[in-house]
Amino acid sequence: MSVTSPLLSQFKSLTISTPFLHGSSSLSRLSTPSSSITSQKSSPPAFLPPIRAMRSMQGRVVCSTNDKTVSVEVTRLAPHPKYKRRVRKKKKYQAHDPLNQFQVGDYVQLEKSRPISKTKTFVAVPVPPRNQPKVKEEENQKLGLPLESLQTS
Repeated sequence: MSVTSPLLSQFKSLTISTPFLHGSSSLSRLSTPSSSITSQKSSPPAFLPPIRAMRSMQGRVVCSTNDKTVSVEVTRLAPHPKYKRRVRKKKKYQAHDPLNQFQVGDYVQLEKSRPISKTKTFVAVPVPPRNQPKVKEEENQKLGLPLESLQTS
């Protein structure tokens, strides 16, 4: 009995206290293995910018019958999986138009936003029209001098 009594006294002096038994540990720590190699947490370098994929796109309005919603068709060029030739791919997105200002055929830019409904996560923003001739008459009227070509003698 003398042999067992020192062992019992050692076991009684030991206390089992782990954070798991007291409910203060999170399950995320338990699911990851703990080793000396993985214990070092590595964060991405501070000089790299955050990745922002598909924040904005441009497309043409194809439907504007719904209230405060426009359907915009976005065309992009993607390589064909087999032939590697660039092919036009079209996709339609629902966009929020709070003022109902866009008509069918208008070009808009889609800006990513919080989800407005089940299918609407973009806001339509007007894009200035492309390939419009610049009006030179307005510049001449600002100066107050007519051009020689416009003068009649």
